[in-house]
Amino acid sequence: MNVNYNELNLEFSIGGKWFQASNLIQGPFQKPVPCHSHGAGSFEIHYIASGYGIVCINDIIYEIGPGTLFVTGPLVRHSQIPQKKDPMYEFCIYLKEDIYHKEVPCQSYEEELFVTFVNTTFWFGTDVQQTGALIKEIFEELEGRQVGYLTQAELLLKSLIIKLVRCYKCDVRMKKIAVKTSIAEKSAVIIEEYFLYEFQSLNLTELANRLNLSPRQTERLLMKCYGKTFSQKKAEARMSAAVFLLSEENSSISIISEKLGYSSAEHFTAAFKRYYGHSPSEYRKHNNLNFWV
Repeated sequence: MNVNYNELNLEFSIGGKWFQASNLIQGPFQKPVPCHSHGAGSFEIHYIASGYGIVCINDIIYEIGPGTLFVTGPLVRHSQIPQKKDPMYEFCIYLKEDIYHKEVPCQSYEEELFVTFVNTTFWFGTDVQQTGALIKEIFEELEGRQVGYLTQAELLLKSLIIKLVRCYKCDVRMKKIAVKTSIAEKSAVIIEEYFLYEFQSLNLTELANRLNLSPRQTERLLMKCYGKTFSQKKAEARMSAAVFLLSEENSSISIISEKLGYSSAEHFTAAFKRYYGHSPSEYRKHNNLNFWV
């Protein structure tokens, strides 16, 4: 069972800037998570305590095992597939930069920590700083709810950033992506969850209503924050979900097309082939997806 802390008002400053920890989740992965990305100023910190699987980050596949640590930041596409026999157990912390919070004075060395963290929007590597133990301690504080647990959790979150930056400094393979756009926290969560979980019935008007915007304003927001139109995001969400559904041994092409919201298997097959260059059957055969499930 997953444990989710998404109603706590956890915030901390580093380098004079503020972050909010709006969602903290721990639990086993029973099902694949389709490909998705987050808006500007958003970071997910992932620590795998046990189990195995794969993560696909910007179309590159990485094997996951106990002790894996990785960070996905703004516009970084990522998806996860658990191994069926020994699925992953993950601790995940979602951080959002609060651009509306008044900045506080800080020392120059703290500014360096902030700059390094926000500019490193993707990192996958070895936990050389015992970061996993610190992440577990954060969740223990939230579960135990002893006196001062929120303050302690905020202090530990700040320490977490320091340990992550130290990991980055020890690994020259880190990849940087410059992101200059911004998006409100509430809108970011609505957009990301909509494309991630409701790929069967994606509709521009429905998304606009949830954001309290017009369809035209919603299109502009998607282009500003993700560089894609609604139609492109819709295709990405459906095709990413299709890959995971193809990993299910007992799912026929007809069943998958229905789950994705297509009117027929033929329409799904044609859309899949336009997107990936292969039919669903060819893709399933050549990528040997069942190896991972």
